[in-house]
Amino acid sequence: MRVSRPLPPLLSLRAFEAAARLLSFSHAANELFVTQSAISHQIQKLEADLGVALFERRTRAVELTAAGHRYYARVHEAFDLLRLGTHEIRAPSDERGSLSVGILASFATRWLAPRLQAFAAACPRIDLQLRPEIALADVSGGEVDVAIRYGLGGWRGVQAQRLMSERLSLVCAPSLVAGRKRARKPQDLLRYPLLTSYSRQSFEWDAWSRRFGLDLAQAQQVQLHDYNIVVEAALAGQGIAMGRHRLIARQLESGALIEALPGATLDDARIGWWFVAPKGQLGAAATAFRDWLAATAKEDTQDSTHEFHSSVVAKN
Repeated sequence: MRVSRPLPPLLSLRAFEAAARLLSFSHAANELFVTQSAISHQIQKLEADLGVALFERRTRAVELTAAGHRYYARVHEAFDLLRLGTHEIRAPSDERGSLSVGILASFATRWLAPRLQAFAAACPRIDLQLRPEIALADVSGGEVDVAIRYGLGGWRGVQAQRLMSERLSLVCAPSLVAGRKRARKPQDLLRYPLLTSYSRQSFEWDAWSRRFGLDLAQAQQVQLHDYNIVVEAALAGQGIAMGRHRLIARQLESGALIEALPGATLDDARIGWWFVAPKGQLGAAATAFRDWLAATAKEDTQDSTHEFHSSVVAKN
């Protein structure tokens, strides 16, 4: 039975591979963070172990011998395999990934932005590229990787998961409806401009009006560019806005905005915020972002429910 001799020390093989690849003991020393004499010593040990000369030493340079060339080809191939295997193992945790997200500017600024630090802490290797736009980004066509949409769901060519439902009520600045101007019934709201935001598929005003019996035919509607501007106009006392409670929670809590018709709140589970992605299996970054959104939205829902019940108890 033939007993194979043990391999040369790994330190010697690393020194040889680097010096042979760079054809320089000093450059190999810099790469491996050791001294040039340490490289020379390791290669001398390797040559003694193998019984052959691997380098021809010259005054200011080194060259591989014929044996050195043959040995380098094998050693370099082995180190390449080690580098590849190490890269594959480390990739899930060490590699940074980017994820482009189509999103409404209002959701980005009023809900997501205050929570981005928490996402960075939870998923430090994912770089989000937010694309706030009014028009729906084309997820199925690859314009963005994923999107967060507001609506009723049912979009074609994509998969959608509802993150959280939205609570809707008409809101305004307190000064707009102070004293006798306070609305007592839905039709009283028609005294004021109704602030709306651009949407391809308008549904929230229609849904609220059907639920509470408001005829919008005679309403003075002011359409603004996006929901952020609607909120700012409402804060300035310019009219009555559809209050998306997920986005204006702070303004409601501070009293900067109030319900124009208290108690007329639409809770429709179909209306909400959705995570939208192309059909098929999600990538690692998209999956991590979706899971974080779902968990954060669940916490937000629980907090909102607790605050709502607390306010009801306080009023009673």
